[in-house]
Amino acid sequence: MKDFMPKNARNTNSPFFTSTASSNSELNVGQRLRIIRAERGLSIKVLAELSGLNVNTLSLIENGRTSPSVNTLQQLSQALQIPITSFFENNRGHSTIVFQKSGERPQSIFSQGEVADLASGMSHFGAEPVIITLNPYADSGRTPIVHTGREFVFCIEGKIIYTVEDKTYILEPGDSLIFEAYLPHQWKNPNATPSRALLILCAMDERENPSDRHFLK
Repeated sequence: MKDFMPKNARNTNSPFFTSTASSNSELNVGQRLRIIRAERGLSIKVLAELSGLNVNTLSLIENGRTSPSVNTLQQLSQALQIPITSFFENNRGHSTIVFQKSGERPQSIFSQGEVADLASGMSHFGAEPVIITLNPYADSGRTPIVHTGREFVFCIEGKIIYTVEDKTYILEPGDSLIFEAYLPHQWKNPNATPSRALLILCAMDERENPSDRHFLK
């Protein structure tokens, strides 16, 4: 499941947060951004030029004073040429097997909701499975998303509306949707309560990172 807005308050009464990871495993997007930028030897000014974002905006994100929107993350991931999920993880390795206990998954809060990485430690190519918790009325933005491969969505809780080309699909708990991801698509949570879904992005081009198009607006 695009710029990130001021941080939303976390609803600890929501069923979507009943099995979230401890504070030690929750990830700071701004901190990750700073680390990635430093690893590439980029100044905040250069990153601003590459991404088309304001220097002050980047500074606020890196210092944890605002949470980026999906669109902002997409701009940053494209500028840095990394998957958008790179902002939600400590390290991606080359594990061949990943087993996770409930409540121990790396997670990150962003303006649209929360992302839990189901393949932490494994390379991105092939499939990127995440559990997305969408805030009330969250959406992917005005610009349709397009990438290679296929996209699979399984609604766990709440309601999610997907528009693929000119067709609209309403997903409720237990409903699923899979489609060729070159078809322009958008998503939104139409309800006043959070929604949660399993999202699997399957790219056909190892040079492409479909998640970088999903977490933008």
